[in-house]
Amino acid sequence: MTRREFIGMGSVAVVAIAVAGRYALVDRIPEPPTGTFPVRRSEAQWRAMLAPASYHVLREAGTERRFSSPLLKEHRKGFFACAGCGKHVFASDAKYDSHTGWPSFWQALPGAVVDRADHKFGRLRTEIICTDCGGHLGHVFKDGPKPTGLRYCINGVALTFVAATA
Repeated sequence: MTRREFIGMGSVAVVAIAVAGRYALVDRIPEPPTGTFPVRRSEAQWRAMLAPASYHVLREAGTERRFSSPLLKEHRKGFFACAGCGKHVFASDAKYDSHTGWPSFWQALPGAVVDRADHKFGRLRTEIICTDCGGHLGHVFKDGPKPTGLRYCINGVALTFVAATA
């Protein structure tokens, strides 16, 4: 192979990577929740009822900054509910410190969340959404503690805390 052929092959590779990167940007556009959910509102209603950061996460599949959630330090007994509809999605007993900067849980409440494939950022992840309103809560990974081995990595602005009553 001559030097000219080698350089030509490198140019082809650079173009291929650039084209692939251009199309990968399409995956980065947030998708609104799809499907039929019991709690439905117009986008204007969602914007009016949610804080901007909560709207960005729940309705546009955004992510809050690491270590910014006050819920990281929430250790009382109770439930973590979807900030969009109030559905209880996690029990405080399933919360643990994953040291990732987001509230983490090893288990969701039965029937509270559903997962779907998330191809954003060029890799496959499992997105977690609320079964009542379709709000994006975060992602689940297979690197959590026993007994499930799961880490539900959840945006704090997508949740509210409901303290247990005596």
